[in-house]
Amino acid sequence: MHPLSQFGFCPKCGSSHFEENNVKSKRCRDCGFVYYFNPSSATVAFILNEKNELLVCRRAKEPQKGTLDLPGGFIDMGETAEEGVTREVLEETSLKVDKTTYLFTLPNIYIYSGFPVHTLDMFFLCEVNDCSEFDAKDDVADSFFLPLDQINPEEFGLDSVREGVVRFVSSRSI
Repeated sequence: MHPLSQFGFCPKCGSSHFEENNVKSKRCRDCGFVYYFNPSSATVAFILNEKNELLVCRRAKEPQKGTLDLPGGFIDMGETAEEGVTREVLEETSLKVDKTTYLFTLPNIYIYSGFPVHTLDMFFLCEVNDCSEFDAKDDVADSFFLPLDQINPEEFGLDSVREGVVRFVSSRSI
């Protein structure tokens, strides 16, 4: 199934002749408009405390409600990835990020309202001044620190976060 199969009308002229152009785009037969389906930008934060424990969250909402996650989310328009991860960490944990260090990216498919949103998840190591005062808010049901050797990647519900946790933990145990 084409990733844009749920879009039946041209967003420019409203024509119903909005057809598959190639694997990542649709084209309007009437006005010629081509819409490319590109990934949305998202961020994920690794936050370690002074004991070298990782801050993990429990998802409050679908998809994967109740599974483990890391702070993060979609980047807003006009925002850099660093600004986005800093904002998301504040919104979800009340922690203020002092420094971000880019680590790596992973593709993901995030199901939102039944629609598959392709994302490019950017992972950052985030330093915060004070890890003692945090609070689960926004999309987070609970948050807590886990020792790296007690992390079970299978408890993380989102594919890219699970793979990111595996990469991060294995890089810390070298």
